[in-house]
Amino acid sequence: MSSTLDRSKTVFTAVCPHDCPDTCALQVSVENGRAVSVKGDPDHPPTQGVLCTKVSRYPERTHHPERLTQPMRRIGRKGEGRFEPIGWEQAFSLIAEKVGPIIAREPRAVLPYSFAGTMGLLQGESIAARFFNAIGASQLDRTICAAAGAAALRTTYGGSIGMLPDFLAESRLILIWGSNPITSSVHFWARAQEAKRNGATLVAIDPYRSLTAEKCHQHIALKPGTDGALALGMIHVLLAEGLVDDDYIRDHTLGARELAKRAAAFTPERVADICGIAAETVVALARLYGTTTPTAIRLNYGMQRTYGGGNAARAIACLPSLTGAWRHRAGGLLLSTSGYAPVNGAALERPDLRPRGAGKPRVVNMNAIGDALLAPGDASSDPRIEALFVYNSNPVAVAPDSAKVVAGFGREDLFTVVLEHFQTDTADFADVLLPATTQLEHLDVHRAYGHTYVMLNRPAIAPVGESRPNTAIFRGIAGALGLTEPALYESDEDLARQSLRWDDPLLDGCDWSDLDRARWLRLALPDAPLANGGFRTPSGRCEFWSSALADAGLDPLPDYLPPRESAEFDPPLAARYPLAMISPPARNFLNSTFVNVDSLRASEREPRVDIHPGDASARGIVDGQTVRVFNDRGEMRARARVTDRARPGLVVGTSIWWRKLASDGRNANQLTSQALTDLGGSATFYDCLVEVAPVAAEIEETV
Repeated sequence: MSSTLDRSKTVFTAVCPHDCPDTCALQVSVENGRAVSVKGDPDHPPTQGVLCTKVSRYPERTHHPERLTQPMRRIGRKGEGRFEPIGWEQAFSLIAEKVGPIIAREPRAVLPYSFAGTMGLLQGESIAARFFNAIGASQLDRTICAAAGAAALRTTYGGSIGMLPDFLAESRLILIWGSNPITSSVHFWARAQEAKRNGATLVAIDPYRSLTAEKCHQHIALKPGTDGALALGMIHVLLAEGLVDDDYIRDHTLGARELAKRAAAFTPERVADICGIAAETVVALARLYGTTTPTAIRLNYGMQRTYGGGNAARAIACLPSLTGAWRHRAGGLLLSTSGYAPVNGAALERPDLRPRGAGKPRVVNMNAIGDALLAPGDASSDPRIEALFVYNSNPVAVAPDSAKVVAGFGREDLFTVVLEHFQTDTADFADVLLPATTQLEHLDVHRAYGHTYVMLNRPAIAPVGESRPNTAIFRGIAGALGLTEPALYESDEDLARQSLRWDDPLLDGCDWSDLDRARWLRLALPDAPLANGGFRTPSGRCEFWSSALADAGLDPLPDYLPPRESAEFDPPLAARYPLAMISPPARNFLNSTFVNVDSLRASEREPRVDIHPGDASARGIVDGQTVRVFNDRGEMRARARVTDRARPGLVVGTSIWWRKLASDGRNANQLTSQALTDLGGSATFYDCLVEVAPVAAEIEETV
């Protein structure tokens, strides 16, 4: 297998690389070396020929007139975005000149910053990870999105495993909890709609009446960050009324008695007060869940973006084991299926390359990048960060507490290298800006977190301009630094062969040649993987009482932990900033990707904030008016949309706009904090109190 382009073909197979559970198979049509259309592959069972609007515009993004096509170096001030073109060898030499002495003196002063700009195993963390391991750089704790939920599954189920979405249409009840799949998982939504046509009841649990919630039979609009209380209230009712599967609990769970004691305190009346809903709603939901078979829960990551998000996800994850929903192939819970894929992470990333005797590496949580870059450093423990490599991410736009992030990136003594497709907010702060290939231009291997196929991506077109894959760029940097470790120079084809553990039973005897030929392989899982237990915890059971948490000195049972920015936890703060703000993704963006695609940005028009009519009236805000949304961390301006889709006390600011493409040069992360979740060290984007005020007419004219 070679990544060399077959120019005799006009239609190529590919894989969507973006941070979405659906991981679609693509058909890319090429004319005269240009991608002219991207469609869903009808032969791939999860994709079924359907794509979201965003990815169907991929040719517009790939051949965008502002695409980066050559290396550049900064000639203006940090953040000004002024560059001049240079050659690749000149770029590599400049990086080596600046970074080499830092590595020689203190390699922990070098930090990578990356996330899920691509979910590919090769262009994500392969040669890049090997490079940073080999030089002994500081490590990045990549927790900005899903770490609290992942920790919840790991401590409850033993990993990111759950029900398969293949049979969802057979479910009789689907709880869509903290999820808006119309925007974030169109193929799950298609199956849910099929289930609805078959007679299933759909219930949305979300503070905001999203597009998905509007199409469900019931919408439960609880307060942000109170999902754990609702789940424990459901457990209270299920146990009190005997709506549980005693045999499944006895045979396949651990800690049921302790969980019952914890849930006893969460009466429907107490839960109603916490969540801002009726006690009858708590009871009715529990009864519906406990008396319907089969039942499915689609949990998503929005609900875990508050301080108590990990515990909340744990409490929800207990529900299907209490009722025995796992016995049915259309029952259980789906948050992520990524843990099923036998990824060979150690072979790809080679942690064994770290210098011997270097000790435990310094780890920087990516959510605290603002504080990390501004810290003065301590030579004996955590040295000041002097060199930063950014790839597959746009932290100036996506990281919380933007004012600190911008200040950190603006340091003149910080040498920053950015690998990118476009001149993003982060790219404006680069000292060296390097053009990377898109998914249509390189080789990669993918797993999914919303289905159970591993997939191969082949390049459909030659690299645009002088762009190179991430793997090739890090090989070039390693060469310029004179690094001799052979693992830093392995080809993409070699990496692809190493990417999976081919001896794993879930690959059913398949090898690289099978994936090369078939383009995707379905993991050999039973229809109902957890029907007979088989959890991956130390006990082999669903652990209501987590031995891993107990060993770490943490509460082994799920509990309700209120948002740190709430009237319940901090009344003085709530008195100053009485509105809770959440910032879910805009329908036509995927985090900060696609924001610069003209047709998609035109659909979103401008930053907006939804506010309840009662809250708007109390502040003299009318629909369509420009408003200030602010707290102690900063402010942003947006167009107010007065609507009861936002429950009272809640404002919803869709995100994530590039700062430079917003009228005031700011986005929702000007308001979010660097505080972390209870489990997993994840971001607390939705644990955010604000106030909203109208912008005076004379000021509005200048914005």
